[in-house]
Amino acid sequence: MASSPSIEIEVDDRVVRVSNPDRVYFPESGSTKLDLVEYYLAVGDGIVNALRERPCMLHRFPKGLAGDKVHQKRVPAGAPPWLETVRLHFPRWNRTADELCVTELASVIWAVQMSTVEFHPWNSRRADTESPDEWRIDLDPGPECDWATVRRVAQVAHEVLDELGAVGFPKTSGGSGLHIYVRIPPDHGFSDVRRGALAFAREVERRAGGDVTTAWWRKDRSPEELFVDYNQNARDHTIAAAYSVRGVAEARVSAPVRWDEIDDCEPDDFTIFTMPARFAEIGDLHAGIDDEVFDIAPLLEWAERDEAAGAEPPPDPEADATPPA
Repeated sequence: MASSPSIEIEVDDRVVRVSNPDRVYFPESGSTKLDLVEYYLAVGDGIVNALRERPCMLHRFPKGLAGDKVHQKRVPAGAPPWLETVRLHFPRWNRTADELCVTELASVIWAVQMSTVEFHPWNSRRADTESPDEWRIDLDPGPECDWATVRRVAQVAHEVLDELGAVGFPKTSGGSGLHIYVRIPPDHGFSDVRRGALAFAREVERRAGGDVTTAWWRKDRSPEELFVDYNQNARDHTIAAAYSVRGVAEARVSAPVRWDEIDDCEPDDFTIFTMPARFAEIGDLHAGIDDEVFDIAPLLEWAERDEAAGAEPPPDPEADATPPA
């Protein structure tokens, strides 16, 4: 099949050339690369806010969803000179990678031109990549755990956050789960944030009536349980950003939601087809996240309490499980 002519997209004061704009990325709906570009333009303020100044792994689909997915950390040679990056070191291989560091919408559109569908940022920023400023609560349902359970556990997590005085910003995962982000001061390393996240997860587990697990090994979890995945706070572990499209047939989006929407929404409500109108109407629900900073000291006190009572500290994650590519 012949390639479609390239087009030029004006993004603020940049011009991004998009090749093969008619290439189908989502075969089920026939949605193209240009459709993906137009989606990210429509939610531009939101996706930039979610990615700003963070190292970002790109999940690329060079042939669309019908082809292979590529996890790419390194920005390739030939990137435009205005594109910003951050250099990271991966101790396991003693290698470095210059990852995309979004500071403007044009860099998002450039990544889409490079066949990126999903954006997976770190929970730390370029100024100090070893000090997270985002605590991530990942409600990850097992294969036989339904969305109703995710909703119920989300409200338990909300209750615990309220008691802590922490403001959580929820979003659908774009898959079958739900994420909650809490802004924190960049005063701790990944191990402390992860340890505090496990203490929070255990508190949710205690209150959730048997629906929740914090078991580290998959073999120790029931498929009907929801895993509160505290390990998403480990170094170089990333999850899809708010407003990121997901590489699934329905072209779902990881969509910010209000707490009072969770009991009525479904993951399929939020796609590249529905989100532009929603964003135009309500704007970025995570726009105020930087104004709601929570000190994790109470979580670390909970961790000490649990460990004094015999709970195991979080096992060490396998560092840098994916080599730079």
